[in-house]
Amino acid sequence: MFYLRLARGYRALDLGRWLLTALAGAVVAAFLLRALGRAMSDPLGSGDALVRLLWCLPPLAAVGWFAAVAARAVPARRPERITGLTAAGAGSTRIRALIAGEVALACGAGAVLTLLLFLVLRNDIAGPALADELGMGVPLPAAAPVTLLALVPLTAGISAAGAVPHAENLPGRPGPEPTGFGRWRLALPIGLAVIGLALELIALRPGAAADGRPIHLPAGLGTTSTAALGGWIASALGLALLTGPLLGWAGRLLAVGRPTPLRLLAGRGLTAQARRLGPPLAVLTLALAVVLTTVRYWIGAPGSADVLPAVEAALVLGCAAAAVAARLAELRTSRRGVTEALLRLGVAPRILFGAVALRTLMVGTVLLVTGGATAALAAAGLR
Repeated sequence: MFYLRLARGYRALDLGRWLLTALAGAVVAAFLLRALGRAMSDPLGSGDALVRLLWCLPPLAAVGWFAAVAARAVPARRPERITGLTAAGAGSTRIRALIAGEVALACGAGAVLTLLLFLVLRNDIAGPALADELGMGVPLPAAAPVTLLALVPLTAGISAAGAVPHAENLPGRPGPEPTGFGRWRLALPIGLAVIGLALELIALRPGAAADGRPIHLPAGLGTTSTAALGGWIASALGLALLTGPLLGWAGRLLAVGRPTPLRLLAGRGLTAQARRLGPPLAVLTLALAVVLTTVRYWIGAPGSADVLPAVEAALVLGCAAAAVAARLAELRTSRRGVTEALLRLGVAPRILFGAVALRTLMVGTVLLVTGGATAALAAAGLR
């Protein structure tokens, strides 16, 4: 009943977030049910069932990531809701549980709709092409789909609950927020990037193709070596972790010397937002680099494309883009007071728009560097 009352006060952004969460949960549930259907259709002892189930982990992780980012943005986007809950006696733990329950309810609704469609198609409605995917002709254990689909709202709820910490700044109780990056936060990604690049160069040296046993990659991506795969993973993780610090350095570069008001506003704003804006942009850039590298390989090797990885990649990209949009909305709401104060002081609106455009240009430059390096290293390791 509480969530129904919340839904009555939904705005367009709240409704869009809820529907996107439900849609993502429905797609992941479809992957899980497809894996179940294929497992029932395959002969006993086949090892492909575990492989198909493992293919469901990337989209499940993407949904959990989007749920975490969306849940963290709720207190900033709807301060009046948090204020009302606080006035009613709800503490931070209760608020976290309510936000997590809302996200889990959305994913659960999408999973239930997918289960209903799955049961309807199994009732001799689907054609022969989908018979193996649905496990038609084989009795369906009642506990199997319920157990699998429970993973979707459970993962989303836990991710959402963990994303809003106990010390989250509630409306009316702002607290200091760090803007810099510690020494270890910089040393770890730089070390990973250097080690990964070294391993990649070792794998690309002349005669390295004959060393060791090649690793067959999924999704029809050919083979690679252990050094190339390990080097790319290390370098990609290092570049992703460097996204936030690079955004902070780009903001400081804009404000270096004797900056104009436009450069000063853009630089200070980017420096303040780098910690919160870096992680979702890093995930989106990494996912996009992997997708572009895969598409490039499929184009160069006709007939190697696979439908399932393509659909999963679309879901991961959609969740990453939605997470970035949610984080941008959160940052925009948190800076609303600063923007209003600048307008009251007489700052021209064109300067504010120019600062946003300049920040966007610097962010795009940083992502082009990190994403381009990740894609180039991935393409070099495939053969």
